[in-house]
Amino acid sequence: MSQFPPFLDDLPAKSGVYLMRDEKKQVLYIGKAKNLKIRVKQYYSGHDTREMIPQLLEQVVKIETIVTLSEKEALILESSLIKQHKPKYNVLLKDDKSFIGILIREHEEWPMIELVRQKGVLQEKGQFFGPFTSAWKTRELFELLTRNFPLRQCSDKELISRKRPCILHAIKRCMAPCMKLCSKSSYQEQVKGVVRFLKGNTTDLLKTYVSQMEKASKELRFEEALAILKKIEKIQQYIEHQKSPIAQCPDDLDVVGYAYVGKTMAVVILIFRDGQLKDRIFIEKEDSLSTQNDALESILTQYLTESTLRPKEILIPTPLESSEILEELFSIKGKIHVPQKGLKKKLLEMAQENALSFLPQLELNESFDLLHDLQKTLDLNRLPERIECFDTSNLGGTSPVASMVTFVDGKKETKGYRHYKIRSSKGDDYTAMKEVLHRRYSKGDLPDLVIVDGGKGQLGLVTSLFEELKIATVDVIALAKEKGRHDKGLSNERVFQPHFETPKLLSQGPLLFFLQRIRDEAHRFAISYHKKLREKRVVTSVLDEIPGIGPLKKARLLKHFKSLLAIESASLEALQEVEGIHRKDAENIQARLRAKSK
Repeated sequence: MSQFPPFLDDLPAKSGVYLMRDEKKQVLYIGKAKNLKIRVKQYYSGHDTREMIPQLLEQVVKIETIVTLSEKEALILESSLIKQHKPKYNVLLKDDKSFIGILIREHEEWPMIELVRQKGVLQEKGQFFGPFTSAWKTRELFELLTRNFPLRQCSDKELISRKRPCILHAIKRCMAPCMKLCSKSSYQEQVKGVVRFLKGNTTDLLKTYVSQMEKASKELRFEEALAILKKIEKIQQYIEHQKSPIAQCPDDLDVVGYAYVGKTMAVVILIFRDGQLKDRIFIEKEDSLSTQNDALESILTQYLTESTLRPKEILIPTPLESSEILEELFSIKGKIHVPQKGLKKKLLEMAQENALSFLPQLELNESFDLLHDLQKTLDLNRLPERIECFDTSNLGGTSPVASMVTFVDGKKETKGYRHYKIRSSKGDDYTAMKEVLHRRYSKGDLPDLVIVDGGKGQLGLVTSLFEELKIATVDVIALAKEKGRHDKGLSNERVFQPHFETPKLLSQGPLLFFLQRIRDEAHRFAISYHKKLREKRVVTSVLDEIPGIGPLKKARLLKHFKSLLAIESASLEALQEVEGIHRKDAENIQARLRAKSK
């Protein structure tokens, strides 16, 4: 027994819970056991081979125990103590996922429909539909709703401050309550229509569209009939999705899936209540002493302890020894088990796939917090998941260019970067910016937020162009350094926005640094492109002066040698390896370039 610390001899040989503490009396780990003495001795005997055990034992100076009357009591006590102490080495129940859904603000005078992302408990008032498992599918549904139910999409401030209807009214996607162009009763009918649609009643809407399509077809308005047909197909696709096996799942069923990458664990619990699917993700990011089964048991116990609506049945991916105890403890009328076939097995596979697919997204949570703060701070209508920022470069008044950089989920997406050569002969920044924005947004494929460098003038340019292009759903801001400040990076920024008379001042912090990083990246990208064009122009002009070197030979030389310096350094033999370059050409090239370099 000499290998064991002396205090282990005093541990009770009964069921209960043990708490491992360090020298500061902080709880490091909490566990349960049928026999406390045997279980705790396993840590020191070498039978427990988990990687973190030596690190834990180095810090443990005291082990406390609480004896219970049964293993069932030990299980619930363990869960309660973990929640209370939040030990460093235990698996902790965390809900780190941002949910996406559709919110109808029914309490407002003119209710609006909004696509929302939320972390934890929804803060906004209104009727929430979701959460949905696919952001892409949710955006498609939102687009379908806004095209068919012309409710406002503008913010409360825009609603009050408008002097005339926006573009959405002109294209029949808003009833323009801002200008009182609709009655409250007719507006409320549209709100009820959205609610009925989201609750599954699509029959009336389909009948209306079929009637409209047939009428347009009879009157030879085929383009209009085709547009209505596309709407019908979108609605039918939505209906088919609702009829999938997932939507037909039995009521009050929870399906658990989990996945590990290294020591990172993601657990997905698909919660079915009243025939509707809810998707909740629990993640353990930190290292844990728990085995996969222990971790699953711990999370399931914590989840059931906090849950107010208990399921009738729980599907799990691996058997648990404590299944019967959990069933009795939490009054699970069915059972906690691993399904072997049929729909329930498919649902379990889906939960496992969800857990696997979620692991790469763990790093996105920090970005989501930043974007959510940006949305709230600047009163943006949308979460800025896709941001596009523009800058122009006009060094020395020659070869004006512009750049666009793209950030998705708070990170650079270089495949979305674009360079633009300015075609306008005027050469001023305003004309250049207007040209570039028109070329980019006349093609559609809109971002959530557009950023331009400048003040009110640049902002006005963008908003007027968007009105011209009938774009009303994209947030726009213009960034300008605080007046009187010219230091790079350390200055505060003034943020100009439509419908706000005075700019907002962003002081130093994560939001300021994030926006500055985007703006600086656009500036860097524009400058690098301008320098590249200028160097190319210099090379081209030098080669133009060489006798016998026309456009074709010049192009072949540049393609072969890549730079003017390489051409200058090449021997006569190397120059003649280029197609079409004869000895006389090579001699002329060498003579001209070497004379120029002296």
